[in-house]
Amino acid sequence: MPWNPDKYNEFRNIRYQPFFDLMEQISGDGLETAVDLGCGTGEQTRILSGRFPGAVFTGIDSSAEMLAKSGEIKGGNISFRQASVGEFIREQPAASLDLVFSNAALQWSDDHEGLFPRLIGLLRNNGQFAVQMPSQKENRLNQLLLQLVQEEPFAGYLGGWKRDTPMLDIDSYVEVMFGNGLEQVQVMQKVYPIIAETAGTLFDFIAGSALVPYMEKLSGSEQELLTAEFKSRINRSFRKFPAVYPFKRLLLYGRKKSA
Repeated sequence: MPWNPDKYNEFRNIRYQPFFDLMEQISGDGLETAVDLGCGTGEQTRILSGRFPGAVFTGIDSSAEMLAKSGEIKGGNISFRQASVGEFIREQPAASLDLVFSNAALQWSDDHEGLFPRLIGLLRNNGQFAVQMPSQKENRLNQLLLQLVQEEPFAGYLGGWKRDTPMLDIDSYVEVMFGNGLEQVQVMQKVYPIIAETAGTLFDFIAGSALVPYMEKLSGSEQELLTAEFKSRINRSFRKFPAVYPFKRLLLYGRKKSA
């Protein structure tokens, strides 16, 4: 799936606030080895490494386009590697990390009931687990997009394919985290309002993320049709602009039990 880092970073300030909120949960005590899963361009990995200079950070991302930007950042206590989350888990020894960090990335990985225990299993005793993901099931743009791609002609263009979110409910995340040895568990939903001047602003926001896998499967003319219809539905849904879009995100934190 090709990612456009410039498109994604058009909303850099909006996308960074949840990262900073998540980073505030992390303690530097005993933090030596860390991974940033879905690190993108590596800019946030650099911020983490500056906040915790005693730790060695590895940024992992499956997108060559995103990682191409990380060349200016690597060095010192930071390195980067192209791999999927699943590939990283298979290659990383159990109980080998002090921090598993992921900001706005794990919503792209399936089977969270199976994935999260495997990620937690990479932590040493007292290791920290810090994850942020958009609440896709509850966000209006995601709902509009999912409805649209299941209607004709787009369902036909896509061969009936759609991407269902793997996101669990809050109770399930708490149970998975606690059940796999995390203490000090905190799971909260937070609203990050986006003030949009036009429907195009909201379209551009989702075009850099959730819309990407659909556009990849469409021809140029089909992309134009989807874009026009999606913008029209956004416009009808919000009715009046400027509009506020209450974008919801989940922030999860826990610490592995000590021996």
